[in-house]
Amino acid sequence: MITQEQQQIIIQDIYNKYGFDFSHYSNASLTRRIHSFMVKERIRTFEDLQLRILNSQFYFTNFVEEITVNVTEMFRDAEFFTTLRQHVIPILATYPFIRIWHAGCSTGEEVYSMAILLKEANLLHKSILYGTDINLSVIEKAKEGLMSMNNMQLYAENYTKAGGQEDFSKYYTANYNLAKIDSSLLSRIVFSSHNLSSDASFNEFQLILCRNVLIYFDKTLQNRALQVIDKSLDVLGFLALGNKESLRFSSLHANYNVVNAKEKIWRKIK
Repeated sequence: MITQEQQQIIIQDIYNKYGFDFSHYSNASLTRRIHSFMVKERIRTFEDLQLRILNSQFYFTNFVEEITVNVTEMFRDAEFFTTLRQHVIPILATYPFIRIWHAGCSTGEEVYSMAILLKEANLLHKSILYGTDINLSVIEKAKEGLMSMNNMQLYAENYTKAGGQEDFSKYYTANYNLAKIDSSLLSRIVFSSHNLSSDASFNEFQLILCRNVLIYFDKTLQNRALQVIDKSLDVLGFLALGNKESLRFSSLHANYNVVNAKEKIWRKIK
């Protein structure tokens, strides 16, 4: 383990060299994940950690992957996607064009899931989905639209639980041990890097999903991220957060009405 002082030094070093600001990530989470990274890479001292991260793009990339947490699956939390299907998408259907932002999209499984919902509602042709993440390596994976075939049975089960009635296999092509997401879905998705701790708002969206991202930020960065999201969301647009996240104690709380408290979905009213 490294000391808190050493942890702050390495975070500042990373910011100075790479422009990635982890200073407002949850301290407990940051400490835990730095320790995990050191164990995996068999790094025993602060000096060795500092040397590798600051002098090797390979180790820095691995470090970012460890810190930013990439746990995702298609149609994860089936009730959430059922709620979107029944209560949000019908309202989105009234718009002439639909823009959706998945902030902190990891390797893209949530974005692919949303594209399927839109396709089944006959809305994908007039929609554009943006998937962003701070982690460049997971963005590159998302762009490829490739997943392990070992995961597809679980994803098919999630899809059915979320109200899907089609043959899930129609949405991908199997190639030995890999599944390739159908090009009709990928053609409506734009994946790019975006850092909620430093980048500005962009575009105007009718739905923004930022699920299970804010829990890794401290209060200051949570507020900053929510301000970026709020500036990017149309009035009467929808915001979806993770099951342990809330607008309740945010300064933006008065600007939103609760759509579904259990599934953490709000609608912007001003």
